[in-house]
Amino acid sequence: MLLPGVLLSNALTKMAANSSSTGSKSGTNTSGGKQSGPSAEQVVSTFQRMRQEQRSMASKAAELEMEINEHSLVIDTLKDVDPSRKCFRLVGGVLVERTVKEVLPALETNKEQISKIIESLNTQMQSKGRELTEYRERYNIRLVGEGEGDTQGQSAASSRDSEGGGSKTGAGVLVS
Repeated sequence: MLLPGVLLSNALTKMAANSSSTGSKSGTNTSGGKQSGPSAEQVVSTFQRMRQEQRSMASKAAELEMEINEHSLVIDTLKDVDPSRKCFRLVGGVLVERTVKEVLPALETNKEQISKIIESLNTQMQSKGRELTEYRERYNIRLVGEGEGDTQGQSAASSRDSEGGGSKTGAGVLVS
């Protein structure tokens, strides 16, 4: 039951990632014949969107982990019960009466499917993390509080360049 909804959200996430990567490639050459990258605001918004996508994947994985724990608890409880005993299962918002021998295999199957989905989410989060790291390196993005050993003068100068739309392509972008 959960599988189609999660796969749909995974597909939407992949489609959004593909459209954002193609959109950023096509928007890099906007000023006639000059080669100019995206503005600092565009870089920051893209970076924050990518971070939010990774966070939403992590929260979905945590939610599914809790569901696996619930499934495990119910499975452990039902293993000690007489297989012919009746039990109730919530199917699509409707409480259905079944026997333990009918419900137990379905619960175990659901648990396995959820585990596979979590594995898939974890690999997607790792690839999103690599993508974020590459993006940070490409645009020299620094997070607030990161690298506080740097001198204040350098930080202020680079943030002025990035906020003022300075002509330096190596100027960093500071993200909170």
